[in-house]
Amino acid sequence: MAFFEAKDIVKQYAGHKALNKVSISVPKGSIFGLLGPNGAGKTTLIRIINQITGPDSGEIFFDGKPLIPNDTARIGYLPEERGLYKKMKIGEQAVYLAQLKGMGQKEATKKLKVWFDKFDILQWWDNKVEELSKGMQQKIQFIVTVLHEPELLIFDEPFSGFDPINANLLKKEILELRDKGATIIFSTHNMGSVEEICDHIALINKSEKILDGPVDQIKKKYRTNTYQVTYTGEFDKLEKILNSDFEIIEKNKSLEYNTLKIRLNNGATSNELLEQLLPYLNIISYSEIIPSMNDIFIRVVNENKKI
Repeated sequence: MAFFEAKDIVKQYAGHKALNKVSISVPKGSIFGLLGPNGAGKTTLIRIINQITGPDSGEIFFDGKPLIPNDTARIGYLPEERGLYKKMKIGEQAVYLAQLKGMGQKEATKKLKVWFDKFDILQWWDNKVEELSKGMQQKIQFIVTVLHEPELLIFDEPFSGFDPINANLLKKEILELRDKGATIIFSTHNMGSVEEICDHIALINKSEKILDGPVDQIKKKYRTNTYQVTYTGEFDKLEKILNSDFEIIEKNKSLEYNTLKIRLNNGATSNELLEQLLPYLNIISYSEIIPSMNDIFIRVVNENKKI
């Protein structure tokens, strides 16, 4: 069931079409990756969802109803460009921002201190923002974004500037928010993060959506029937025996073992490949190479350039 939908969104700026009939459907309780190269139109769509700007045409539906101004209270937005008041004390500012989302001072203070403790920044409560590292400031903005427990969360490059330990901490919290019922739109260039946490994705390029669907289905769709074989044994005879159904695309030799990458053509099966290999090689491991989201991203964008 779609919790959020954008239908045929068009947005144009001074002769430049930022979005051209882009539609996305975000299932309830999922993490939806909004992907695309720089300038593709992702930020424009996020700004429209947050009602910072409006579409020239198209419709936005939130929880089955047309999006209205009051819905912003049900949305948490962490922009890529962060911004906190440098001279204000951290705790005071966080409470103020929580109050803007409709929380009372006592409730906000109590919840903030729980989050600050979880993120190991409680000791900085009375310090000024300018005294914090960039990573600490980002932690505070993440906390303020999720504190009022919005139903829809939008994260634009949330891991930017984080070291691996804190990035993993943030990933863990995002997954927990999803498991507690939040619906999340996640915009990033980091394809590794997409594979780790996204359930669905949409890829926008040159203002148009060119790919969408569940991550596992997309990876299956773009599989190349390529297998990696790790083995010991002589390889020389094999090149003469394998026919065009089994295309060797890479081979590497080492002192311990050797590897092959073989693409299956003309409907050949993995079992048939094994039958060809077993008489000649001592196979240590044998697995299909599933393309990464990074590989798929590059392939689809490059294909789109040729159209």
